[in-house]
Amino acid sequence: MPRAGGEVAALMPEFDESRVGALRREMIEQIRLHSTHVAGETGRATLSEAVLAAMAKVPRDAFVPAELRLFAYLDTPLPIGSGKTISQPFIVALMTDLLELQPQDRVLEVGTGLGYQAAILAELADAVYSVEIIEELARSAQRRLDEHGYAGIALKTGDGSRGWPEHAPFDKILLAAAPELIPTSLLNQLKPGGRMVVPAGLEDAQRLLLVEKNKAGQLHTQEILPVRFSALVVPH
Repeated sequence: MPRAGGEVAALMPEFDESRVGALRREMIEQIRLHSTHVAGETGRATLSEAVLAAMAKVPRDAFVPAELRLFAYLDTPLPIGSGKTISQPFIVALMTDLLELQPQDRVLEVGTGLGYQAAILAELADAVYSVEIIEELARSAQRRLDEHGYAGIALKTGDGSRGWPEHAPFDKILLAAAPELIPTSLLNQLKPGGRMVVPAGLEDAQRLLLVEKNKAGQLHTQEILPVRFSALVVPH
């Protein structure tokens, strides 16, 4: 006879707080191994130690739904509700590494989700501005970020394809959702000398792109590797 939902939940093992340190170290080792495996595509056999330190510090289990905390430190994406996911830790680390963040940088993130990537960025940059189109996710992200000491991250609900003009230009821009084509408004909000990391393309043919704008304002785009992200939602 099938068990009732409450009985099944009662049989699930609880998240073991005492193992968090070990789980984070295992996650970092998986990121290192993955980096080595795809070095031929990314051109980066190793990632910045500063990025890995931020990944080791930020509690990923605090930025996933409570029922998925057991799986928070696996090197895999996880659902966060509203049809969205938190990105695989390796991808978070790689995208952050590609930005080459500096302590004085102002960063725009498009696609806050539950706030994990924003927290990573805040460990490495001076100011983080994050835009999330789904109000429920934005509210949950704000609560989680505040609870874990990231109250300085500016967060708003809105159309991420428009960026955040009031705070532009930005030294670095990261998109955690994939447009088919990079919105011109975001390219315009990138400072000369800045870097943007963005997944882009049709659903089955997305590529992670590094966009660099030189001091003269000219753009150079480099394909990094195939990825699969939720599509960037643009209101009609």
